[in-house]
Amino acid sequence: MGNVPLILFLLFLSLSPGGNLIMGNEQKTWCVAKPSSDQATLLSNLNFACSQVDCRILQKGCPCFYPDNLMNHASIAMNLYYQSKGRNHWNCDFRASALVSFTDPSYGNCIYA
Repeated sequence: MGNVPLILFLLFLSLSPGGNLIMGNEQKTWCVAKPSSDQATLLSNLNFACSQVDCRILQKGCPCFYPDNLMNHASIAMNLYYQSKGRNHWNCDFRASALVSFTDPSYGNCIYA
């Protein structure tokens, strides 16, 4: 019966939202485009991510429109997708054109979720 508390603890952890094991000091992460990504890949990533999540934050006049370039817009869209899928490393791959950041990429009024 000595393993019962451990099993209950693991069961409790596995019942967290999204079914992920979550420890008390979980590190927040973000997904951004690799600086070496080419324009066609960035555009493909932007289009895919925005077909899955709400990208209105990238519209002209919104906080994340500037700088108005593919690297910025793709990174924000990719992060929105990554966050919406539960921050799993496999949701930040984008055919090896993305990386997980442990540093908040937010700037000015553009807050990465």
